[in-house]
Amino acid sequence: MPATNQQPIIIIKKKGGHHGGHHGGAWKVAYADFVTAMMALFIVLWLMHASPEVQRAVGGYFKDPAGLSSQTGTNIAGSGQNLTITKENMEKLKEKIAQAIRKSPEFQKLKDNVEMTVTNEGLRIELLETAKGMFFESGSPIPTQTGKDLLIQLAMQLGAMKNPLLMEGHTDSQRYENSNYTNWELSADRANAARRIMQTNGLQPAQVAQVRGFADQRLRLADKPTDPSNRRVSIIVQYPNSELAQLVEDKHPLKLEKDTSGKGSGDKPKDPKSAEKASAPKASPEHHG
Repeated sequence: MPATNQQPIIIIKKKGGHHGGHHGGAWKVAYADFVTAMMALFIVLWLMHASPEVQRAVGGYFKDPAGLSSQTGTNIAGSGQNLTITKENMEKLKEKIAQAIRKSPEFQKLKDNVEMTVTNEGLRIELLETAKGMFFESGSPIPTQTGKDLLIQLAMQLGAMKNPLLMEGHTDSQRYENSNYTNWELSADRANAARRIMQTNGLQPAQVAQVRGFADQRLRLADKPTDPSNRRVSIIVQYPNSELAQLVEDKHPLKLEKDTSGKGSGDKPKDPKSAEKASAPKASPEHHG
């Protein structure tokens, strides 16, 4: 006879739950690490075959992501490397600028109005005017859009250099009707306008050493004093000061230090005050046309 006081056997079955509670989205973290590693691999492979300029740009970004070390405004963005152009590599700078200008959409219009020559003073870049006004409005210190674009392009190239710059303004021998504003004012105003544009778009604050206006005292074509190409703005990339001093010591023909007549092409008077006195009575305003 079965016992009446035996406890009933109770069996409890639990349904199996999801096992994701222990690791949640851990697989997502692992996948993200994998994707990051692959991206880094492809960047390294790309950099191995990139140009040296691109490699310096990328390396410069990681050295100075905020670009605080130097605001050079160059295509080597944030590299923080200001190069000094010496007498030996000035020709390379000339060719680099020429290549940048050739890539400009307006190259065909500019090619006959931009001259670059390496002199004892440095690299001289001259923006030659036309009768209608190529870089500045005729008879005015206001730059044209073409002039602004070219000056910005030059600033981006030259801002990467440590070399000091000189800015010069020149005019032809045509006279103004208004005697209160002469070629002296116009030449200086144009050089200063070029300085402002370039310093706003890449030049270092202390890079411009001098801004000079020569009126018609240094004609490009002395036998054609009214030729439009006499109206020009010159940008001189100087050699480092140590090299200039060495050139003087070695008695190289630095015409810019010896010619006090104010008539030489690109020559700097030895005594600015005496040169100004000698040349001021000869000043004549520029042709408006």
